[in-house]
Order: sequence, then C-alpha cells, then structure tokens
Amino acid sequence: MKYNELSVSKNQSRKRVGRGISAGQGKTAGRGTKGQKSRTGHSKMPAGFMGGQRAIMQAIPKLKGFKSIHDKAQVVYTDNLNELSGKVDNFILADANLIENPYAKVKVITRGEVNTKIELETQFASKTAVEAIKKAGGSFKKVAVPARQKANKD
Repeated sequence: MKYNELSVSKNQSRKRVGRGISAGQGKTAGRGTKGQKSRTGHSKMPAGFMGGQRAIMQAIPKLKGFKSIHDKAQVVYTDNLNELSGKVDNFILADANLIENPYAKVKVITRGEVNTKIELETQFASKTAVEAIKKAGGSFKKVAVPARQKANKD
C-alpha cells in the first residue's frame, strides 16, 4: 500500500454547540451576545428585510412606464413601393434597402401614393395602405415572418 493510494474519509462528527461552558462552544454557542442573529430562526428572514424598517425593494425608486418584450415591426411607406414591381416580400424590401433585416416583422404604412402594380406579401399593412395598393391594381397577402435557414454541418 502506498501513501497516495490510501482511501481517507472524513470521520469528524459535526460540532455540537450549546452543551455547556466546558465543551468549548457553550453558552452563546458562537453566535455572540444578543440581537436578531443570535436568536433561533434568524435565517428565515425574507430577502430584502432590513430590521423592521422599509424593505430594500420598497425603498429604491422604480422605473416608470412599460417596456414591451416584443420587437417592433420595421416600417415601410407606400411611396417607397413605387420603386418596386411584381411580387414584393421581406427579402426584396431588404435588397432595396427599405428594411434592415428580412427576418423581422414588416408593416406598410400610407404616405404618398402607389403608382405601380405590386403583389405585397408582408406581415402587416394599414387599411389605407391596402386600399392604395388595390387601387393601383395590386394585392396584399399577410404572411408569417420568414424563418432563418439552419446551417448544414458538413
């Protein structure tokens, strides 16, 4: 048997506190004297408890308003659609630099007039924008946000 192959296990029992002065951890049992932390059950105080005064969560100022977890739709105006023709979707709008990301939600809003006939396929469009596109001889179809292609691991 070698010294580094010895199987050593901890055989020291837990310290029994509060069993008399001669036991080493008697009387106050290592908790000091008096106060909330010396009493039984002091560990069950709620998070943020500050000794009976206002809790820390109530004391700090809160942010006003509301922050949405949903990403906002990218806006395209109807007068920008005059540069395009045929079928128009997120990818064609991204190629024309009208939106930044083809995988984001797109909403078409009325501004100016539509002169070209287009088949618009986006996520959202205002009522007046749909009317303007139909008036120019085009159509609107509501589609889902295009999914990203997963990379093939070759």
